[in-house]
Amino acid sequence: MATDTLDARGLKCPQPTLKMTIVCSKMQKGDLLEVMADCPTFEQDIQSWALRMKKTILWVKKENGYVHCQVKL
Repeated sequence: MATDTLDARGLKCPQPTLKMTIVCSKMQKGDLLEVMADCPTFEQDIQSWALRMKKTILWVKKENGYVHCQVKL
């Protein structure tokens, strides 16, 4: 199981979730993806994205003005 990190800070909706989709397509089932984003709607967007893509959100934290989350593929 590998862990990859995507820093999507500075990107606005829908770019963070689009970038997540691209990164996930290159990863294996069971891998972990950590994402940091400061888009105001990212927390809601990640919930919708996970349902649509059938991925599991392990945790979501708010840190220093951005959202940091980990998704299991």
